[in-house]
Amino acid sequence: MARADRPALTAVPPPAPGPMDGPVPLPAPGPSDGPVPLPTPGPTDGAENPGGPPSADSARRAVEAVWRIESARIVGALARYTGDFALAEDVAQEAVAEALVTWSRGGAPASPVGWLLATARRRAIDSFRRRSALDERYALLAGPLAEGEVTSGATPARDSPDDLPWDPDRVDDDILALMFVACHPVLAPEARVALTLRAVGGLTSEEIARAFLVPVPTIQARITRAKKTIAAAGVPFELPPAEERRERLGGVLSVLYVIFTEGSTATAGDRLLRPDLAYEAIRLARMLVVLVGDEPEVHGLLALFELTSARFPARTGPDGEAVLLENQDRRRWDRSAIRRGLAALDRASAVGRGLGAYGLQAAIAACHASASSVPETDWERIVLLYEALGRLAPSPVVELNRAVAVAMASGPEPALSIVDELVATDRLSGSYLLPSVRGELLARLGRRAEARAELELAARLCRNARERSVLLRKAAALD
Repeated sequence: MARADRPALTAVPPPAPGPMDGPVPLPAPGPSDGPVPLPTPGPTDGAENPGGPPSADSARRAVEAVWRIESARIVGALARYTGDFALAEDVAQEAVAEALVTWSRGGAPASPVGWLLATARRRAIDSFRRRSALDERYALLAGPLAEGEVTSGATPARDSPDDLPWDPDRVDDDILALMFVACHPVLAPEARVALTLRAVGGLTSEEIARAFLVPVPTIQARITRAKKTIAAAGVPFELPPAEERRERLGGVLSVLYVIFTEGSTATAGDRLLRPDLAYEAIRLARMLVVLVGDEPEVHGLLALFELTSARFPARTGPDGEAVLLENQDRRRWDRSAIRRGLAALDRASAVGRGLGAYGLQAAIAACHASASSVPETDWERIVLLYEALGRLAPSPVVELNRAVAVAMASGPEPALSIVDELVATDRLSGSYLLPSVRGELLARLGRRAEARAELELAARLCRNARERSVLLRKAAALD
């Protein structure tokens, strides 16, 4: 049976699904603003001249590289220094803009990160001074008040002017705190995705807009609102208390999964995969594993990402068309990613608290990764894993995936009963995946006219052009 080989976009997402057309995509998250866009080289920005002065293009490449790798450390250190997440973001972007000009004249400094931090800190100090001067003017107008009542909220510099806002012993805490701030529950889900990609991932607004098919002005407005929300709510730049950390960590993992899911199979548009987005989620998950390696679900999530992304090379043909699981050349699967995924799954099990929702999904993905073909897949084990997942994190999407596994293990008739119950309870109304799975089951039962109607309905509901083409081809084959 065919599938669109992708995980679902849900709060507790199901694992790599069975062999039908993947689980339910919910609306694509609306990302928010990225960093100050780096300019595209103009016609005079030629290749770097080894014997001449640095070019604007070489400076742009240097700034891009430093920012992409170090943005989380830079913004995290500045946020701790200023006590103001929005100000830290602003002065970091001002430093990036200044670097584009300065580095094109004199070349990149010996310590690019130190240069950006020092420049951003000077901008922050200037902001403190402007606020302090404004406070003094307000105080003169308002008359003498009790000490501390007249303030604009400026945080004084905590260190001497010659010290950088950089404590090597606190770098990991800064990055982790940055993730928790970007994924704070006070923000809407789309804002959490946006801030994570911007502040932790270092993506530009154009990159985020392109990934989610959202206009850049919309993204910029959303990031602005998100930063104002954080400021208005008084969200501190710090790690959550120990008693809240595990619950809040679940929000961080959910955001990373949403990012990966959209990269794994785009909700809309004419591309099946957006691999840059998926690989960014993998990079952030690896970062999180280093920071909180004692949490099994962090390893489980990374295992799921690695095992799912291993199939990317075989999921599309030369023209970008979707290649269904049963037709994929498994020799093209990324065996290194599979090994990394299996190792991460082993670590999730070894922590000792049992597999959570992400770990169970990774275990299902491991069944696919270890099989030599669809018929050789251990479908009975997959059914059991879905049942465990359904008890731990019940969801109609999990039930739909369980129906797919039941169809492969026991035939279409018991699977159709599960799907019809979902139809009767109207639990996946508007999803193209429910009629797509039902259509496949009906086709296997010989009910061709009903199957064609379901597949045509699924095609009308599907927003991804590549998946829609698969559904229409299957419907046409039933004529």
